[in-house]
Amino acid sequence: MDLKILGPVSAELDGRAVALDGSKQRTALAALLLAHGKVVPDERLTALLWGWDPPATSTNQLYTYVSRLRTRLGAGLGLERHGPGYRMDIGDARFDWDTFRGLADTGRAALRAGRYADAERLLDDALALWRGPALTDVTEYLAEAEAPRMEEARLSALENHTEAALALGRHTDLVPGLTRQVTLHPVRERLRGQLMTALFRCGRQADALAVYEEGRRALAEDLGIDPGPALRTVHQEILTGTLASAQAPERDRTTSAGRPSPAAAPTQPCAAPATAGTPSRQGAETGSGGWQGLVPAMLPAAPGDFTGRAAETREGLGALRDHQDVVVTGAPGTGKSALALRVAEHCRAGFPEGQLYADLRTADGGPRAPGEVLGWFLRALGVVPEQLPATPDERVQLYRTLLARRRMLIVLDNASDDTQVRPLLPGGGGSRTVVTGVGSPLASLEGTRLVRLGPMEPAEASALLAAIVGPGRLAEAPEAAARIAEFCDRLPLALRIAAARLAAHPHWSATRLADRLAPEGRRLGELRIGSLDVRTGLSVALSQLDRRARSAFGLLAWAGLSALTAGDAAALLGTEPDEAEELLERLADARLLEAWSVAGDARLRYRFMPLVGLFAKEQHPASVPEPTLAAA
Repeated sequence: MDLKILGPVSAELDGRAVALDGSKQRTALAALLLAHGKVVPDERLTALLWGWDPPATSTNQLYTYVSRLRTRLGAGLGLERHGPGYRMDIGDARFDWDTFRGLADTGRAALRAGRYADAERLLDDALALWRGPALTDVTEYLAEAEAPRMEEARLSALENHTEAALALGRHTDLVPGLTRQVTLHPVRERLRGQLMTALFRCGRQADALAVYEEGRRALAEDLGIDPGPALRTVHQEILTGTLASAQAPERDRTTSAGRPSPAAAPTQPCAAPATAGTPSRQGAETGSGGWQGLVPAMLPAAPGDFTGRAAETREGLGALRDHQDVVVTGAPGTGKSALALRVAEHCRAGFPEGQLYADLRTADGGPRAPGEVLGWFLRALGVVPEQLPATPDERVQLYRTLLARRRMLIVLDNASDDTQVRPLLPGGGGSRTVVTGVGSPLASLEGTRLVRLGPMEPAEASALLAAIVGPGRLAEAPEAAARIAEFCDRLPLALRIAAARLAAHPHWSATRLADRLAPEGRRLGELRIGSLDVRTGLSVALSQLDRRARSAFGLLAWAGLSALTAGDAAALLGTEPDEAEELLERLADARLLEAWSVAGDARLRYRFMPLVGLFAKEQHPASVPEPTLAAA
């Protein structure tokens, strides 16, 4: 089956066109194809079909459109209901957008390697797939959401094709087409520089300088800016007659495809300048900032003694293989960051164009601004500091534009909520994201697989202790090792601290450490070494709650109940059951309480993990009077 969106949306089965009914059915098909196997929620499909004012019958109409698509496309496509939306698995069907991106990426790589004949052929094949503007017969809502990035990808491929053709001495053939493109895109500096280069090599120096002047006026009038440094460099080299000539291909060398291959690249790049964020080959060698020409590899190493979590690791890797992003969530100290890095390490080879990483928590525990993180990422992607967009929205647009042509893995560690994460998500394409965080708001991120972490299994906890301390010391006292694990609530962070303390004190036995951890009043103090402290993550989670929830956290802990209901909490806090339940849920969302249900009883139960309960009591000492929550 052939699926096409680079022009009118269409499908062909065994060479015969599949009947599609109007713009809305074509929109539904295109939206599912562009999701690349991710679930598209009903809410998003409805917005793409009708905007923000859908008819009352939109749910039934959406079902009809999808049902007809399933019937007409046949069993070869896996179009199915999945949770609150629909998901399409195209299997081995041909999708022109995917084919285009593959050819464009390979062509760009050939261009960067100086294999100009290969690059020209591959990019020519990519551009030939376009049958007009992409998504020409879908609703305006989908076109507005997706067409701009697709057109950006086409123009980038066109610029790369032009760069390869200029290197091969095809400047005369390029002038008519480039003239038209510059007219259509007057502020696109790379195209303008390529036209200036072609004109100069055709002996038309005056025309090349006139093209520069037209561009300077357009940039000033439309954007209020001057030409960038790369375009100014081309202008200066034309003025002085020093612009590099084309590098003719050698006819006695062929690529594996049997086409002529050029000789070594010229000493100066024959490419026209790049726009902001897409450095030229010259910028890759001489630009400031230190990242030009490098493949970003920003991931910290996963812990070398990582232990357990086999099922969770498989779940995360499976989600990435299924073109889903991953959200790792759990209580403080459950090892979310370690698991994310473990998953990233296992799939690093699947993202050959690099990996980006950011800790979204500042040194004082607060949330880091997305604009700051975007600045890091854009510099890693080759944007020189002086070309970084000033506003966060512009940084988001440039970031997604650059990632649309790459296959990269992005790890966002210690996220506070979904609003912090959304600007850092790629806008589609082959890149994937792994996010870690405590709060439930991360569950609202679309198209993600939630991987939830809790305490380790007893055997895993013992194995982690042994991996750090060494199996010999624990083998002498297995019961003491089991006690240590339970005093640590079998949480990876606490276990790691306990094991590190034991390793740092070779004269201690496991029994001695267990005895030191046994008194509740000193346990949290024992679980601290160097920069590692069990209290730190709990403090961050607590700081993100309002005063009422923080007060309830301490008051409820002192009740000492093994299970709390909303009624219990209401009596303790002096408030109504509904309000008490809301407070309990907020604490559970912050992973400071565990919640569970009992068969046959509609009431939810809540409880403190022992270490969390000890921390809660520290926040609200019993000897300090506190007004009831209703009066707080």
